[in-house]
Amino acid sequence: MLIAIIGENCAGKTTLANAINKSLNAKVFAGKDYLRLAKSPAASEQEFIKLLSAAVSGDNLIYIITERTHLGLLPDGAFKIVITAPLETIKERFKARMRGNLPPPVEQMLEKNHGIFDGLDCNLILDQNYNVSEVLSKIKSTL
Repeated sequence: MLIAIIGENCAGKTTLANAINKSLNAKVFAGKDYLRLAKSPAASEQEFIKLLSAAVSGDNLIYIITERTHLGLLPDGAFKIVITAPLETIKERFKARMRGNLPPPVEQMLEKNHGIFDGLDCNLILDQNYNVSEVLSKIKSTL
């Protein structure tokens, strides 16, 4: 099964991916991790597209997406989860990631990108208060 976990920076995607992975034992790719699959970016992308397509009906794979452009890599049949968080929560998490400092350009980037996945066609929309057991149950019911 291919599970795409989609959301803005610091919305909680990796935390959710790790929790799901404990149960499903999946390969996990984030962002442009796929570039390591081949020597050139174009060849890497093609290999990754094949890997994603095979995962729809094969081995479990989780792809963590923070950029809209990466949505185009997903084949039909991917289980798409969008995870959201309030802008202030995202800012606080990013600030913690940056050791207590949130430079104005970074803050502006977070503000600009907030809501970029709103209205996306997906299987499941989660906020920061999701229950991992319920998420796993919904994923497993589609297997």
